[in-house]
Amino acid sequence: MASILQPAKAAAVNPLKSSQPLGAAFAYLGVEGAVPLFHGSQGCTSFALVLFVRHFKETIPLQTTAMDEIATILGGADHLEEAILNLKSRTKPKLIGVCTTALVETRGEDFAGDLAAIKARRAADLAGTEVVLAQTPDFDGAIEEGWAKAVTAMIDGIADRAPGRRREPDRVNILPGWHLTVADIEHLRAMVEAFGLDPVILPDVSGSLDGTVPERWVPTTYGGTPIDDIRTLGDARHTIAIGEHMRAPASRLAELTGVDYSLFRDLTGLKAVDRFVMLLSELSGRPVPAGIRRRRAQAQDALLDGHFHFGGKRIAIAAEPDHLYALANFFTGLGADIHAAVTTTGHSKILEPIPCDSVQVGDLGDLERLADGADLIVTHSHGRQAAERLGLPLMRVGFPVFDRLGSQHLLSVGYQGLRDLIFRTANIFQEARREPVPADLDPFRNREHDDHDRRSTPAAREH
Repeated sequence: MASILQPAKAAAVNPLKSSQPLGAAFAYLGVEGAVPLFHGSQGCTSFALVLFVRHFKETIPLQTTAMDEIATILGGADHLEEAILNLKSRTKPKLIGVCTTALVETRGEDFAGDLAAIKARRAADLAGTEVVLAQTPDFDGAIEEGWAKAVTAMIDGIADRAPGRRREPDRVNILPGWHLTVADIEHLRAMVEAFGLDPVILPDVSGSLDGTVPERWVPTTYGGTPIDDIRTLGDARHTIAIGEHMRAPASRLAELTGVDYSLFRDLTGLKAVDRFVMLLSELSGRPVPAGIRRRRAQAQDALLDGHFHFGGKRIAIAAEPDHLYALANFFTGLGADIHAAVTTTGHSKILEPIPCDSVQVGDLGDLERLADGADLIVTHSHGRQAAERLGLPLMRVGFPVFDRLGSQHLLSVGYQGLRDLIFRTANIFQEARREPVPADLDPFRNREHDDHDRRSTPAAREH
């Protein structure tokens, strides 16, 4: 088991993590007709908006309560109410997802009470729009916690709470982790549907951040999980949660509706995908389709072809806990060693099982210090300077990736994702490999220099 090393520095030198409110907004963006609302200053929202736009290269409907100095001192309930009503009248969203920031959290306001009062007082004005709250201070946690809190908030605020609801035998809830890309979610949907099952995915960024262009201007998200599907999550036969941080939303849904769940810590390794496929076969009562069996055979062949390039390689990874766990197991499963592991927060239970000696909670400055001697750096685009200074190749993963196109369409889950990830990584190793030149193979090269060194040693002089 890995030991968790807490940060010793007073400040982040080159930040690794993104904030909790950004993670919550990310989850809200996976719902149809949604507008995330940052309860805080305008600067907090602007920073998150820049990161989203640079990563997805899309228009992002992100709004703010625009707290000023007076509201910061006297309280922001009025700003919250005004922002919600303005959004309702101007954009007519189906969901307004409120994310608190450090500014208002530090003051210690009663956000849940304020929002409940607003919804009761303005019930007629807000008819047809769900408003949910996730308390996500910037000073605690990271994108992973924010995503999970927003999903839990949507389950709490929208899902019907009747444990005795009629179950639909072919319906399955999927609660994906934040680190699954658009391509990952689309692939999971296709795998579930191949067994004749009907998946309801929450949040579904594959429908809202997949790069399509609407025929007209839409001020909200124009794809994602429909509100009616969230409301009827209790009709499903089973829930599948992906990532340890999705345990809390799955558990909350089971508590409210009685729908049992299965948790998959990752869906990249062969054993994990086998378990996922067998669960789908059990739920559907059908054998594994031939197409999925064929993709498994292709993944096995990729493992055979690719492991020559991974054996003995030293990998330095910086990522959120669940993403770090999935990546570390992928590399060690192919014979590589985790040379350095850096993460954003030390609260997750997934950190101890990571296959390395220690996990440093820190920033990209810690990664640069620990990665000396590695063969590959694995992190998001902000790690490019460290990779350049160390002269190491960089494999871009996670969020944000703003200096490459199509990161949201890269597949890494399922048999096909495993195959693609092997090829993508092995090609980076091959590109970075320095082929020997004839001079390197000359056994007499530097022989005179080596003989002089041997004669100069103390042992040689004594003899």
